[in-house]
Amino acid sequence: METATETANRRRTGRRVVLGVVIAAAIALLLVAYEVNRSPRTDDASVWANYIEIAPEVSGRLVELPVKDNAYVKKGDLLFVIDPRPYEYALSQALSDQQALEEQIIDLGRRIAAQNSAVQAAGAAVSTSKTNIRTASSNIEGARAAVTRAKAAAAAAEAKLKFDTNDLHRIEPLLQKQYVTAEQVDQANTAVRVSQGNYDAAQAALAQAQAQLDESMLHQEVAGSQAAESQAKLSQSIHAIDRIETLESQRPAKAAKVDSARLDLEWTRVVAPFDAYVTSMNISVGAYAHPGTQMFTLIDTRKWYVIANYRESKLKRIPIGAPADVYLMGHPDRRFKGRVESVGFGVLPEDGKLANGLPNIERTLNWVHLSARFPVRVLIEDPDPNLFRIGETAVTVVR
Repeated sequence: METATETANRRRTGRRVVLGVVIAAAIALLLVAYEVNRSPRTDDASVWANYIEIAPEVSGRLVELPVKDNAYVKKGDLLFVIDPRPYEYALSQALSDQQALEEQIIDLGRRIAAQNSAVQAAGAAVSTSKTNIRTASSNIEGARAAVTRAKAAAAAAEAKLKFDTNDLHRIEPLLQKQYVTAEQVDQANTAVRVSQGNYDAAQAALAQAQAQLDESMLHQEVAGSQAAESQAKLSQSIHAIDRIETLESQRPAKAAKVDSARLDLEWTRVVAPFDAYVTSMNISVGAYAHPGTQMFTLIDTRKWYVIANYRESKLKRIPIGAPADVYLMGHPDRRFKGRVESVGFGVLPEDGKLANGLPNIERTLNWVHLSARFPVRVLIEDPDPNLFRIGETAVTVVR
């Protein structure tokens, strides 16, 4: 009887233990589900970092390559050197051309100064010639007035000579008849001789005045010829002046060539733009570099990210700026702090392709829909550059 009672008690105790275990498992499952729903977690994540492909800006043979593949470099460290000699020669040539242009501008400036002096001298000659013309014109007017006066005096003298001659011829016959005295005849002869002298003097003065008029007109013609010649020289001197602006306009082009040559020379030395790891390097000294052709890759170690792919149903629990715990597959004992920086807004759909302008939906009996996954970008706040590698598997938990 006691044995049956003990057996029944054991059975009741076992059922209670099993029930307790089931209840505990259910509670634990609910707690895990709640925790997973409250703090989304995924192991579909990988480490990521920004990287750039290092390519030269100029071509040439590599003469220095101090870095090695997978080496760590700091900002400003020398990566490689392209043979600088062709670019040094180009810079020297550009500087020489620039200096030659400046010397041409200086020489032309001196020549222009001399040409300007010639223009000023020609202008002064033109002014002098014009003054001479005006003086000759004034002299001509004076000479013409003198000729007019001389003509008037000659006419008056001629008239007086004729009058005195006629008077003499009139009274000479009267002397024989003693109607006039000899003295009167002598006075008439004297008057004729005086009138003749005055007439001759008037004619001489007229000839002199005419000669002065002719001379003044000749001076005017000479002055006019000199003025025309001086004006021609002035015009020739003005047209002979070189234009320095033509050379000065070449200065920007020469300066640009110098700057370009100097920049090309600087580009022969390539340095690290930031702290980084060197990777994908398969070249050696002596390789020929081409502009824009990748030499190797630099992984930027200043910022590390984890790209975690979360189901679309979990995205509502992942706000921007939310803290996150990150674990690396290779170092699961290390927890790194992160922060949600962004959530992806698009992935490539599996269906919905267009065919002839209409959606092409594949027919299937599989009515089970898998949740799409969207990338969540988590910025690592305390990364360890010695542990993080691009593509490394990670686990993220958004709190």
